[in-house]
Amino acid sequence: MSGAVGDTILGSADVSRARERRRIIRQRRAVAIGSLTLGWLVMCDITGRGLFPSVTMPHWFGPMAPMLIIVVLLGAVMVAPFVGAGRSPHTLIRPGETNVGLNDVVGIDGIKAEVVRSINLFLAHQTFRETMGGSARRGVLFEGPPGTGKTFVAKAMAKEAEVPFLFVSASAFQSMYYGQTNRKIRNYFKALRKYARTEGGAIGFIEEIDAIGSSRRGMGSSGSEGVSGVVNELLVQLQSFDSPSRGQRIHNAWIDFINRYMPEGMKVSKVVIEPANVLVVGATNRKDDLDPALIRPGRFDRSIYFGLPGRRARAEIIAYYLGKKAHALDLDEHGAVDLVAGMTFGYSPAALERLMDESLVIALTHGRSAMTMADVSEAKMLIELGVTDATIYTTGERDRVATHEAGHATVAYFVGQTRQLDVLSIVKRRDSLGLLQHSDVEERFTQSSEELHALIQISLGGMVAEEHWFSEASTGPASDLAVATTIGAQMIGACGMGISLISVAAAGDGYQVGGIVDKVLRDKAARAELDALLIASRDEAKAIVSAHPEVVEALRDALLERDELVGSEITDVIENSLQEITEQQ
Repeated sequence: MSGAVGDTILGSADVSRARERRRIIRQRRAVAIGSLTLGWLVMCDITGRGLFPSVTMPHWFGPMAPMLIIVVLLGAVMVAPFVGAGRSPHTLIRPGETNVGLNDVVGIDGIKAEVVRSINLFLAHQTFRETMGGSARRGVLFEGPPGTGKTFVAKAMAKEAEVPFLFVSASAFQSMYYGQTNRKIRNYFKALRKYARTEGGAIGFIEEIDAIGSSRRGMGSSGSEGVSGVVNELLVQLQSFDSPSRGQRIHNAWIDFINRYMPEGMKVSKVVIEPANVLVVGATNRKDDLDPALIRPGRFDRSIYFGLPGRRARAEIIAYYLGKKAHALDLDEHGAVDLVAGMTFGYSPAALERLMDESLVIALTHGRSAMTMADVSEAKMLIELGVTDATIYTTGERDRVATHEAGHATVAYFVGQTRQLDVLSIVKRRDSLGLLQHSDVEERFTQSSEELHALIQISLGGMVAEEHWFSEASTGPASDLAVATTIGAQMIGACGMGISLISVAAAGDGYQVGGIVDKVLRDKAARAELDALLIASRDEAKAIVSAHPEVVEALRDALLERDELVGSEITDVIENSLQEITEQQ
């Protein structure tokens, strides 16, 4: 392939040349061994001797044979664990054994461009070093939350580079025998150098590298010395790619021996040691725990952060998975993918794939071979809230729960202009008797005072609906009041949206949500202001419910009939109710 660096994988001329050179060497070696073997066979045939010389065992060997066999077996049993304990624990994936490529990496264009640059430098390492005078990257660190695609991208790198990929979990290096952890690390890097010289290059991937690369600061106890030694070994091995192979060492040793007897002008030139073309990729979700020496230039000198995907990226990932999984036509409709993306704020790529798989499981449970939008919504609630509870409400309680959730949805519709209604349900899950799920129409990273105020009103919509239809509220709004109090405390105590601009979050660890609420409630003035904000928000929510009782009743009746409303089903009920009111007037 060809293209601009950073956009497309360039040709792998340097890697191909090295691979071809090694192939020719292996071919010549095979021809030499075959010729010697053929010559030996011809000589044996000419002289009439057997292929192998006859061997006469000593007279004492027969009686001692059983004991010798037992001693050898016992020795093997005792030595084998120590020999095997130091083996490299990697899993080798050769070119062509994985079908994960960069075309399968979606939703992370910036990361993908940086990965392509790293691959191009890896493939053109010799040209970059000899022609341009640069030093190719030896290590790349992937950091970010779990499930964001670090391992997936590393495998895609190996497929695109068409070189051996040595995958290993850092915990697999750890051994119960003292010193064997260091030996495993040495053997892993030895294998990397071997495959790199044989195939023109090799990529090593160390999962959760913080397990063997944690910081050595403050390690003063004897138990910590082993950990420090492991980090030291890792640091040394990351600088070992210039080390000669065993064959090169033997070859140069013979040349040194010969040159001792040669005059100055006739000395034989030694083999120049070229660095092995190895790229080590480390993955961690705790970069701050790594030893500083690991992330200095020359080791893991490039750090790539894998964050949670934004809304557009989630839509791309969802569309990618839908292309591989059976789904109904409603998920192909315009806006369906964007709706699912809006419902899944904070989901990682792995979580999105799990959501799609759970949707297929639900579809199969209902006797269908393809998932629908309703299956996706049910799967989301199953993942977040757990399985549904088959609790049977009393008639009065069912009516109250439906009215409560209808109140939330009604207030959300009239005050949350920047929000979309995703799911409205009266199905019991865990401690929740019902729920309203709503999300931003467009993903936002900041919120205004008006938007936070609207969230408080939505939280209190269920309570005021209960008071309007039943003259009093039940214990149901308890969690809603906690949510409203938390939002209000953040507005007043951290965001400067109250009377005072003093941030209580600035004191100690107050940036934790619980800390902010606690500090606001302990301050008399802030507490009074928070109470006034909640009471005013309740009155505003009450005014909305009182002005649109027909909407609440329409939503309540729909919930009593269907238990759950998803996406456009919610807004359809509201808009049909408003249209009927308009026609009656």
